[in-house]
Amino acid sequence: MSVTASSRDPEPRQHTTGEFSNGFCRMGMCLKNEKWIAMAFLLIHLVAILFFTRGFLLTRTELPFHSTCSDVSLSPCLASPPPDHVSNSISGSNLSQSGGNLHQQPKCWTKPAVDRVIIIVLDALRIDFVAPSSFFPEPKPWMDKLPILQKLAYANGSSAKIFKAYADPPTTSLQRLKGLTTGGLPTFIDVGNSFGAPAIVEDNFINQLVQNGKRVVMMGDDTWTQLFPNQFAKAYPFPSFNVKDLNTVDNGCIEHLFPSLYEDDWDVLIAHFLGVDHAGHIFGVDSIPMIEKLEQYNAVLEKVVQILESQAGPGGLHENTLLIVMGDHGQTLNGDHGGGSPEEVETSMFSMSLRKHTSPVPQEFDTSSCKQDSDGKQICVSSIEQLDFAATLSALLGISFPFGSIGRVNPELYALGSSSWNIENDGNQSVSKKWIADYVDILCTNAWQVKRYIDVYSNSSVVGFSYDDLSRISDLYSRAEENWSNSIKDMLVDGDKNGSSNISALTKQIMAYLDFFSSVVELARSKWTEFNLKLMITGFGIMVISLFLQLLIILPGPKSHGMDSGAFVGLAFTLSIVLIRACSFLSNSYILEEGKVANFLLATTGLIKLQYSIMRKTMVKEAVTFLATVFALRISIDIGLTKQAATSQFMSSSPSWMLGMVPGHPILTLVSDIAPVLSLIILIYMLYKAINRTSCVGIWKYVTVGSIINYFLVAMQWASESKMLGLDVLLQRLGRNRIPQAVYGIGLVQLFLLAFARIFCAIKVTYGSKSWTVKTVAMVSACSSTVILLSGRQGSMLALAYILGGYCIMRLEGIERNQSGKGNNRFQNLNPLAVVQWSLLSVCMFFASGHWCAFDGLRYGAAFVGFDEFVLIRQAILLTIETFGFSIILSVFGLPLLMPLHSPTKRLFRMCMLYGLVNATTVTATILCVTIQRRHLMVWGLFAPKFVFDVVGLILTDVLICVASAFYFD
Repeated sequence: MSVTASSRDPEPRQHTTGEFSNGFCRMGMCLKNEKWIAMAFLLIHLVAILFFTRGFLLTRTELPFHSTCSDVSLSPCLASPPPDHVSNSISGSNLSQSGGNLHQQPKCWTKPAVDRVIIIVLDALRIDFVAPSSFFPEPKPWMDKLPILQKLAYANGSSAKIFKAYADPPTTSLQRLKGLTTGGLPTFIDVGNSFGAPAIVEDNFINQLVQNGKRVVMMGDDTWTQLFPNQFAKAYPFPSFNVKDLNTVDNGCIEHLFPSLYEDDWDVLIAHFLGVDHAGHIFGVDSIPMIEKLEQYNAVLEKVVQILESQAGPGGLHENTLLIVMGDHGQTLNGDHGGGSPEEVETSMFSMSLRKHTSPVPQEFDTSSCKQDSDGKQICVSSIEQLDFAATLSALLGISFPFGSIGRVNPELYALGSSSWNIENDGNQSVSKKWIADYVDILCTNAWQVKRYIDVYSNSSVVGFSYDDLSRISDLYSRAEENWSNSIKDMLVDGDKNGSSNISALTKQIMAYLDFFSSVVELARSKWTEFNLKLMITGFGIMVISLFLQLLIILPGPKSHGMDSGAFVGLAFTLSIVLIRACSFLSNSYILEEGKVANFLLATTGLIKLQYSIMRKTMVKEAVTFLATVFALRISIDIGLTKQAATSQFMSSSPSWMLGMVPGHPILTLVSDIAPVLSLIILIYMLYKAINRTSCVGIWKYVTVGSIINYFLVAMQWASESKMLGLDVLLQRLGRNRIPQAVYGIGLVQLFLLAFARIFCAIKVTYGSKSWTVKTVAMVSACSSTVILLSGRQGSMLALAYILGGYCIMRLEGIERNQSGKGNNRFQNLNPLAVVQWSLLSVCMFFASGHWCAFDGLRYGAAFVGFDEFVLIRQAILLTIETFGFSIILSVFGLPLLMPLHSPTKRLFRMCMLYGLVNATTVTATILCVTIQRRHLMVWGLFAPKFVFDVVGLILTDVLICVASAFYFD
């Protein structure tokens, strides 16, 4: 963008362009059309990635079977209904896909313990939002903002409890809702469905409610209606994806929640609030909007409890109601979630029975962790797995457990609900024995259901579980079932009077079942990904073949000169840089620090160039400037990487940490307001100089002028947001979306004019400039304004650093050309090191702009710059531009700026192919590493997201190379 014609060094005339096609003729393919070659590699890479993805990112086999009330007749448990209500077999037809219409039965699998359940989901509810601050090493501003829950949980004679709930990654809302309702484990491939959730085909808690005649009312996050279409008696969905909107969903929930509490037309009510999740995404946890949201929720919950308690008396509407307030996942301090860090998987659950007494839970099953508060009062927090939610709620409501559930009935949550039973209190031991007896029978049914699912899954799935794993699980279940049938069942039927011995025997039986559940969950979490090695190896093999084909295209024909020793050393050094980066992907630690690794390698190449320039006493200034730019990017990468640290406090005061100032310092505020606008002014000046020096005319000139106008608009937007020069009043009159929309509109007009000019208009330039020089300046400038706007205030400064780094790479690449003259160097017109440096610079830009290879690293707020409403395709395009703008879009279109002016166009295409080869090599290395590490502990939390980001980047790079081939080459 800033590189002008006069700044380039002249180059001696090189070999004829015929040598380019000779590389193909050696394979019998004299392909001369660059566009078709680029498209061919795009197709090859798509096929390779498709094969590998089919083998690696497989979903767990979803079985279409649904549980019915009659199924339990085959269990050995006392919970079975009378024989006249059930069928005599469980054939394939009994594993029906539609359930059964048996809800008229007073009892299905278990004795109903509650009549109604209210589930209030507060999205992204961290544990320290609910638990008292005394549970944590240091109190924070966002703690103790839900005092109503603490008051209810720790009141004397309370029938309420606070749980630390553990979610399974990935911690996106869709996977968590799917896991909560099915009782199974989410799969990684479903992450992409968070942008458009498909209906759940597996048996689930909502389906069982409907099949058993329960009326379900839902309000809030519209993900529920996408997952469970036509399942709700009433539904009030609100759009959930606009993370900048903190109030629409919440206000909709409040509007319908309070009136519904007075109605008797529902059995289960679900209200899903999103304000805390959106406040975290936009402002972070330590922010005023977050605290305001928590305080709002506290007021809402106070009113909910007040309404419930007013109708909880004998014969009241909520006499036998269970209230659950829960999060679907947690969030980091920066508001991110999706991965498997402790802050993301640890969330909260609060449960309260409107009955004022609770069933005692034996000490063996009590998970409470207790501490003393500042007043010396003992406060406790229990723990629960979200995996157990579906089974526990099903047991409390007396419905069939979801067919694919592998969770257990949680004793503490079940005890809160079962307190509604009228147990005659003949002493603590009598009450305890009664509860244990009921609980052990429910666990018997629960274990039978899980074992049935494991057996059917192994027979139905393509891969299933190994023989050894199935044997181990079967032995655990057989031992538990044998003891049940031989002694425990008769003990419960006969009502043996030996109280203490009975309790001991029942407790041992419960422990046997819990061992079985633990074994099943451990197996599912470790081995439930069905890797198809044949498909994975096929995909990897196709990628390797594509690398060799690309290399054959890039290498000159046999008529070109051989390579001298200096060129050979340079090529070996370049290859070593690429291989070092590729090998780093074998380590999860190096993937976490990928930005630093790329920056280190880029700095290494800069030091080599500095040494070379000092030896030849030329371009020392450019070499030093390049290293300074790399150092600045390293600082920016460090700042960006701190956002990944779950416990990091850095980002809340990152600029002040560097300047030794506190947040809000006048100098800091002034610099943060002026620096982005000043950077845009510099960019405008550089574009103006580029127009003058290339002397482009016609449409090409107007396109570049359009970029200058866009830069002015972006500067005005940022100045208005910072209240500089009183422009905030202007922004209020225009509306905060008008300027971004104008930038997008001008950008689209620019792209249309570029396409029109490419087809119909010739380029007239002076000073010996090549036509692709003018095209490059026009194309890069047209794309850059949108990228800068979406990147926020850092965008203009990152653009300056990118231009400066690219200019130094181009200038330093000329050292060897000027010194080598007409020496025997096959690569004197195409320096591989310069292309690798450009690729490493692009990687540094990705991390320096605050991104990382994880779904919680996506800045969803950028998708709503200029828009308030959600439109999937439009928001997806904006998010893609923001994520890959600097690292791919500007990098591919800016490649011609590295070429000497008088180089043949064919060698420019070789440079594009070489850039694509470098990217394809790193992706091939990622594929190999993912294959090797497919059983690694961090495969879904780290290696799989890295794979997804890399392959998306490769496909986008190939597509843009195709576009560049059509645009730049005649």
